[in-house]
Amino acid sequence: MEKTTLLKNANIYPDCIRGEAHPYLVISGTKIIDVGDHSSIDQWEALADEIYDLGGCTVLPGMTDAHIHLEKYALALKQVDCETSTVEECLERLSEEAKDAPHGAWIRGHGWDQNRWGRYGTLEEIDAAAPHNPVYLTAKSLHAAWVNSLAIHKCEFQSPAEQIKGGHIGTYPDGRPNGLLFEEAMGLISEKIPRPTSGQILSLIDEAQHKLLRYGITSVHDFDGQRCFSALQELHRTGDLFIRVLKNIQKEHFDAAQSLGLQSGFGDDWLRIGHLKLFADGALGPQTAAMIDPYESQPDNFGILLLGQNEIETIGRRALAAGLPLTVHAIGDRACRAVIRAFVELKRQEPAPPLPPRIEHLQVIHPADLEELTGANITISMQPLHAPSDHPTADRYWGERSRWSYAWNAVVQTGSLLIFGSDAPVESPDPLLGLYAAVTRKLKSEDPDGPLWIPEECIDLQSALQAYTVNPPAAVGLADRLGRLQIGFLADLILLDRDPFDIELEDLPDLKVLGAMTGGEWRFLEI
Repeated sequence: MEKTTLLKNANIYPDCIRGEAHPYLVISGTKIIDVGDHSSIDQWEALADEIYDLGGCTVLPGMTDAHIHLEKYALALKQVDCETSTVEECLERLSEEAKDAPHGAWIRGHGWDQNRWGRYGTLEEIDAAAPHNPVYLTAKSLHAAWVNSLAIHKCEFQSPAEQIKGGHIGTYPDGRPNGLLFEEAMGLISEKIPRPTSGQILSLIDEAQHKLLRYGITSVHDFDGQRCFSALQELHRTGDLFIRVLKNIQKEHFDAAQSLGLQSGFGDDWLRIGHLKLFADGALGPQTAAMIDPYESQPDNFGILLLGQNEIETIGRRALAAGLPLTVHAIGDRACRAVIRAFVELKRQEPAPPLPPRIEHLQVIHPADLEELTGANITISMQPLHAPSDHPTADRYWGERSRWSYAWNAVVQTGSLLIFGSDAPVESPDPLLGLYAAVTRKLKSEDPDGPLWIPEECIDLQSALQAYTVNPPAAVGLADRLGRLQIGFLADLILLDRDPFDIELEDLPDLKVLGAMTGGEWRFLEI
């Protein structure tokens, strides 16, 4: 006999639609069996095994982070936090970590941003901060790394004159490495760093899932690799996976997945296969995103186009034949154009994919390419916090093109399905911060009464909430069971201390997540 649970005295928004709240919800086992008004509550109070009086709190569908690097996020929780205002502050944190680290042990960190600092850190500075340990610090964008001399020597770094396809090794004028690695060149160091054991990875991901639940995240779309997938499978096997995971396959694992016949949709409601992930270009931070016109004040820099339209189409045909739709990282307008046109051509030539294709990021688009999106059935996966975080950098390097950067409203107007995530550890996975960014294009730390950056691209709160709740399951074939609090849907929900539709926008980041439920079980509850 399945347990029946009644949640009452609440503002329950089944579809995150303003003005459509209900006072109670009933769960049997893992699924919702009633959402209603007061007319039937007496019946459920008599039948329920458990009754929770929520005291007027608000209940929403559980949030989905539609773009996260789960293993990298888990690891970053234990690494040096390099997201500082100055180079000097980052170096101080590194120096403190190095004091307690055994000589020769690797030190890792994440989050530095040379655009915020006004310059890159130098090899001499990082050497002085950690003279006895090899160091590998990833940029906030995850598209560059800052390493010290010990890391270079330990990894038998070869001649920097031999540049890497799809990447770049930073050098001094005399040709010596300067400690900076971009894009594919990062692998010269990262691939030689001793990896955590499978047990350590599992433990860290377990810790990370509980942190995500505290943010109100009950599902994620993950973009990390095999080690992460193995840890998730083990958590699932033991019944300890409490968030739902759509696992995307990295390009380097495509041949293995194809040979195994691993297709999109394989798995269950806790862990299933999604798309094949490709990279079309780099990122804005290191100015490696592929642009139609050069970066401002850099007439020879058009970024790095890793895959053009023809290459995406070629891979796409193989992937679709194997039952794997594509999701492609595209940030610059040249890369976005290539991906959109490839998807349109694949749609014309190939049978319908098992899931709609996706573009990850779409951080700046040429306005002429917006028309191509209309009716193309392409899911657009974006990260609201990128906009206010990147605002100064976008204006500096894209100039007038920034008008079409992080263009959430323009995307919605094309009829494309918009889904939101964080790209954690690039940004915080806190969806409340993301909601605030989506409706104001501001960070919590900014003056709420200050001018808005490209206000035309703000979206309303209802649309932003649905980009975190209703839309992500619809993008991955789960619209019939996740993302809504409707009869027959899985009981994944969160509890907020206040109604987001009944507060000032500047108060959104201060909402408190008081509980999270997945599969009809409270994963935490604080009322």
